Amino acid sequence: MPFRSPHGQPRLPQGYTLLHQPELCWDRLNVLLEHCGEQQRPHARWQRALERSSWHLGVVNGSGLLVGFLRVTSDQALNANIWDLLVDPQDPARGDVIPALVQTALARLRREMAGCSVSLAAPPEALDALTRAGFVVDPGGIRAMGLTLRQP
Repeated sequence: MPFRSPHGQPRLPQGYTLLHQPELCWDRLNVLLEHCGEQQRPHARWQRALERSSWHLGVVNGSGLLVGFLRVTSDQALNANIWDLLVDPQDPARGDVIPALVQTALARLRREMAGCSVSLAAPPEALDALTRAGFVVDPGGIRAMGLTLRQP
């Protein structure tokens, strides 16, 4: 399925910047995780995740705070996965940051890995942006399942 948005490329508000492969501080990533209702991850786990990722994107606001993030893994042939689609729920530009991250990631995947299938886990508030980008929820009745492993 082609990744096309009839609404064009989303724009970030003035003062916000989308960064490709930004240098990341683990503490800032963990703050973003907490704001999104997720558990923090140890430095070593973040390091492994980023080393095993093909690339990642970040969005910073006018104060330089990380307010959005995602990372991509791929087998460089048939499949790509978008992980950690995170946007601070308290950020006033959240409605612009989600589509900007999604569209930018899909545009890059289209250029670098045309024809691969893309899967992701996303928060419910991202469904509108994903649907506009061409994603189909449960295509043909196929449902994905996920399991979050947490220590007791």
